[in-house]
Amino acid sequence: MTTTDRRAALRTGAGLAAAGALTAGALTGCSTNGPTVARPAAPPRTPSVAPAPRAYPHRPVQIEYGPRDRPRVALTFHGQGDPALARALLDEAEKGGARLTVLAVGSWLDAHPRMAHRILDGGHDLGNHTQHHVDINALPEAEAYAEISGCAERLRRLTGSIGTWFRPSRATRASPLVERLARRAGYPHVLSYDVDSLDFTSPGAPAVTRRITSRIRHGSVVSLHFGYADTVAALPAVLEELDRRGLRAVTTTELLS
Repeated sequence: MTTTDRRAALRTGAGLAAAGALTAGALTGCSTNGPTVARPAAPPRTPSVAPAPRAYPHRPVQIEYGPRDRPRVALTFHGQGDPALARALLDEAEKGGARLTVLAVGSWLDAHPRMAHRILDGGHDLGNHTQHHVDINALPEAEAYAEISGCAERLRRLTGSIGTWFRPSRATRASPLVERLARRAGYPHVLSYDVDSLDFTSPGAPAVTRRITSRIRHGSVVSLHFGYADTVAALPAVLEELDRRGLRAVTTTELLS
C-alpha cells in the first residue's frame, strides 16, 4: 500500500469513528464531549380516584346532622344548573375557606363532565343526587334503582368512584325502599339535612342568608342549590356569620369523621 493509500484509509477510519460517536450521542441524548447522563423518564400519569362512600357505624342510615358538640357545619348543594354559577359559587366558597358537599345530578354531569373534577380539585365532597332528579320516592323499584345506579355509573366513569354520598331527589328523606336501593348501589347512608335554605324559591340573597343563619347550629347539614344567583350572592355573608360564631364549613365527610 502506498503512502497516499494509507493516508486515505486513516482519513476514512477517522470519519467512520466520528460518525459512530455522533450516532451514539444522538441515541443517548448526550453530547460526546462530556460524561454520558441518562435522561430521566417522565413519570406515568395515573388518574386520581375520588373518595368512596364510608360507613359510620354509630350513625343512622339516614343522616340529618353531625355531632352537636363540635363547631362544624356542612353546606350541601344540589348539583345542577348553569355551570358558570356553579363555578362562581365554588370560587366564593374557596375564597372564604369553606369546603362543600355537592350532590350532582347525573344528567348534569353528562352535559358538563368537567364539573366533577372542578368540584373534587377544590377539596369538596362529590356525591349522587340521582340521574334525572325525579321524585324518586314515587318510582317503582326498578326505575328508582336505575336513577341511583345511573348517576353512580356517571360518577365512577368520571372520577373512579361512585361518590361519597347519596341524597334522594325531590325529597328530604328517602323512603324505606329507596334507602334499601341506595345501600344496594353501594351507599351505606342517605344524606338528609336539618336546615333548608329554600334558595330555590329565589327569595333574594338577604332572605337566604337570614334563613340559614337563624337555623344553623353545631353539626347542622344545610340544603342549598347550584344554579341560583341568590345563593352565590348570599354565600359570603353566610360564611362571614359562621366565622363570627366560630363555626367552620367543612365537607360532610369531615363533619362526621
